[in-house]
Amino acid sequence: MADKKDVLINIMEDRKLDGLLITDGYNIHYLSGYSGHEGCMLITKEEAYILTDSRYTEQLEKQAPDFKCVDIKGKSYSYRINELLGNGAVSLNRKPNIGFENMHISYNQYDKFNQTFGDTVNLVKLDDTINDLRAVKSDAELEKLAMAEALGDKAFHHIISFIREGMTEKEVALELEYTMKKLGADGLSFDTIVASGENSSMPHAAVSDKVIVRGDFITMDFGCIYEGYCSDMTRTVIMGDSVSDKQIEVYNTVLKAQTEALKLVKPGVKCSDVDACARQIIADAGYGDYFGHGLGHGVGLFIHEEPRFSPKCDKVLQQGVCITVEPGIYLPGKFGVRIEDMIAITDNGYKNLTTSPKELIRIDV
Repeated sequence: MADKKDVLINIMEDRKLDGLLITDGYNIHYLSGYSGHEGCMLITKEEAYILTDSRYTEQLEKQAPDFKCVDIKGKSYSYRINELLGNGAVSLNRKPNIGFENMHISYNQYDKFNQTFGDTVNLVKLDDTINDLRAVKSDAELEKLAMAEALGDKAFHHIISFIREGMTEKEVALELEYTMKKLGADGLSFDTIVASGENSSMPHAAVSDKVIVRGDFITMDFGCIYEGYCSDMTRTVIMGDSVSDKQIEVYNTVLKAQTEALKLVKPGVKCSDVDACARQIIADAGYGDYFGHGLGHGVGLFIHEEPRFSPKCDKVLQQGVCITVEPGIYLPGKFGVRIEDMIAITDNGYKNLTTSPKELIRIDV
């Protein structure tokens, strides 16, 4: 915690703040090690608190020994925070400026804070200040991300020998999830996507009872959690030997878009430039209107973090960033293709954490 506390104090000094109110669970986990599902953090230059209820106090004390555990004992978080501020958490003879995570708070909670604090506290928006701290991963974090992705690779290796014509998307998704957990995953990064045939034209299709038949593209987007850190990968395969020229063209275009975008990846490169490379290749092939999402997103404790490969993100890549590269083409009512790897930015390029093959795999019927 010592290094992170110094960073937080620097934020307070730069922003002329007297304290930080952290309400996002992933940020609390990152800063303290506490992974409970309920809590609120108050950091000042003098003290470091985590507030929770009696269900999590023992867990909090074990996982975050550097923080003072405060049991709210049936009171609201705003009440207990106000109490701490009035009892020496901040030593001032004026109204303290407390930064809060306006990107991760409901209006109802903000309203409660305002009502409770009244004229005793000045709340200051932090925007993504705390989130941005999580963008660059430590070596220990990258090891956990790599392990999570390795479990996904193993699950994919299993699933391509498991799928058979006549199975439903739900059956395939359940087998993927079971396999990742059997291999040692603590949970799922997100709801597994298995989209076949015409369903694959929807980037985030819900898993259904649709039966997989010969000639279907099957897009599988899945990931798991290992020691708190997420993985994410996507592969599109074909059921049987019958594949149309159109399917091959689309698949190869997506693969080329990813391959060429990866060639640009290294520290100092703008995220929007990497996105533009893949987007231009897809557009040049005549499919520009069928790639609507960003090229990728950061991955860490949460499945979608900063930075992002998108036209709107001009942040530059830094060593230690973990991010996905996932171009896609989606033809409504027909089929779709997405290929996704998760990579870690190194000092002069990147390391691909995803090892599964990317040539089009044909599943035996």
